[in-house]
Amino acid sequence: MRRRDALQLAGSGLATLAAPAVARAALPRVVFGTDWLAEAEQGGFYQALARGFYRRHGLDVAIRMGGPSINALQNIAVGLVDFQLFASSFGPLDLCRRDIPVAAVGAYFQKDPECLIAHPGEGRDTLAEMKGKPIMVSVAGRAGFWQFLKAKYGFSDTQIRPYNFSLAPFLADPKAVVQGFVTSEAYEVERITHRKPVVILLADLGYASYGNLVLAKQATIDNRPEVVRAFVEASTEGWYDYLYGDPGPGNRLIHKANPDMKADAMAAAIRLMKHYGLVDSGDSLKLGIGAMTDARWRDFFRINVEAGVYPKTLDYRRAYTLAFVDRGYGLTMRPG
Repeated sequence: MRRRDALQLAGSGLATLAAPAVARAALPRVVFGTDWLAEAEQGGFYQALARGFYRRHGLDVAIRMGGPSINALQNIAVGLVDFQLFASSFGPLDLCRRDIPVAAVGAYFQKDPECLIAHPGEGRDTLAEMKGKPIMVSVAGRAGFWQFLKAKYGFSDTQIRPYNFSLAPFLADPKAVVQGFVTSEAYEVERITHRKPVVILLADLGYASYGNLVLAKQATIDNRPEVVRAFVEASTEGWYDYLYGDPGPGNRLIHKANPDMKADAMAAAIRLMKHYGLVDSGDSLKLGIGAMTDARWRDFFRINVEAGVYPKTLDYRRAYTLAFVDRGYGLTMRPG
């Protein structure tokens, strides 16, 4: 089960998957760090590796797998990786606030998959009904999406109950509400209980964070823009192919890197990513997968300023660049 909150923990350890050894010596070596153990939510990147899209764009890519002991922001900040996946818009903004020159170069989830989950038939079917009720929230979640719920929906810190990434307390209490991802916890609850839970996707109610952001150091953006563009475009191809083609090549690499990731879980995640429009919806329908906009970043920053997360004086525009996206790249790969 995916745990982006654990990325705040420092640590080490890695697993890598490299592209096939075809003319490898002639290609620039690129290391891409993921933010969790290999899973379908990273499928487009594994698909790009498996199908040779990175190689066709002139890159020798190795994927450095994340996990609970990996600090993703630290990895890109100190240069352990060339590109780093991060789960939300908070990552590059946090680095910006610390004057660390790293920027998002593409967003491969138009919608953050963060959701609230409740048992059906217990009077917790809407955010209004959840207001004032106990909710299990992780430490990192309190500094993230919880600030949105406080600022926009009047939630209070008194509602918070600890969440340590085990669903057992939630499953044992019919009145409980827990945070989760629509592609993992929500699916797992339904699989275990054989009942469809109440799932409220915060992105559909105004939570403007992007997901699956690819981060690069500003020095890479300035000095090797051709490498950044090649990586972004190949990744975009990978995501179109993974969602709308045969995901088998990417899934096989995912399972090789993380044997606990089974075929049924990957199939469910792909179905849910499509159902909720996590990857391809909104701006990406016209601008291409990976799209970002100034307006979206401005709205996300504004609401977090109002919530007291960031100072108003922060130059948030340093946290991202639109130089490599929004040109409709890959749109012809979408069926229909």
